[in-house]
Amino acid sequence: MLTIGELAAYAGVTVRAVRHYHAKGLLPEPERDHSGYRRYDAGAVVELIKIRSLADAGVPLARVRELLQADPAEFATAVAEIDQRLRAEIRQRQRHRERIARLAAGDSLALPPEVVEFLDQLRALGVDERIVQVERDGWIPLAARSPERVQELIARKRVQITHPPLIDFYRTLSEVLDRTDSDPMLIELVDKVAAYLTQLADEQGDDYIGGNIEPSLVELLDTLAFDTAPPTRRLIELLNEQGWNGWTELVRMDPK
Repeated sequence: MLTIGELAAYAGVTVRAVRHYHAKGLLPEPERDHSGYRRYDAGAVVELIKIRSLADAGVPLARVRELLQADPAEFATAVAEIDQRLRAEIRQRQRHRERIARLAAGDSLALPPEVVEFLDQLRALGVDERIVQVERDGWIPLAARSPERVQELIARKRVQITHPPLIDFYRTLSEVLDRTDSDPMLIELVDKVAAYLTQLADEQGDDYIGGNIEPSLVELLDTLAFDTAPPTRRLIELLNEQGWNGWTELVRMDPK
């Protein structure tokens, strides 16, 4: 006969685990002997090893009793169900790991890969990190609110970012952030941007400039841009004088 410590050692578990299995009703708890100790026989060792093996395989303790009492066919069915559940949990954990990896990448927090790639393109072009932040913060609510539009809009951005006038706009805008509202560079930048927008609209159509984003989202994105880079407010005022209105959703105004 074995003490609880010896039983635990034979089965490769802790005494605490044995007591836990007693409490769950998985392992019968023997009566105490005349010395006040519980003594276990060889059958308890076998049962405990079975319980440990099932638990180590990922079987929930709530189902261990069922499997211990099952016939071969029932056991096989139950194991298949448990295996299916474990596979689903593994897939879910893998998705969690992928998301953790994206979070560690900085911009990947709440942003799809294609947007992150575009932001990296801006950095490679030498665009100021503050401008990249404006872009990033704008894409986050857009991707959350209208995920189905991301592919279309980012594809358009990829094409536009190859145009020298737009590249020049991004680079010059970076310099403008540290200048006053009356700086001649700001006026020059607006002239270039207005000319570029007009040419693009004439070639591709006015809808190509905007994007048809819902008004409430446009307002939110504009506010984000203004808060992150205050000079953008002045840019909009100057663009307005050149016949363009808006920031997130640029609109060509009818000539007066």
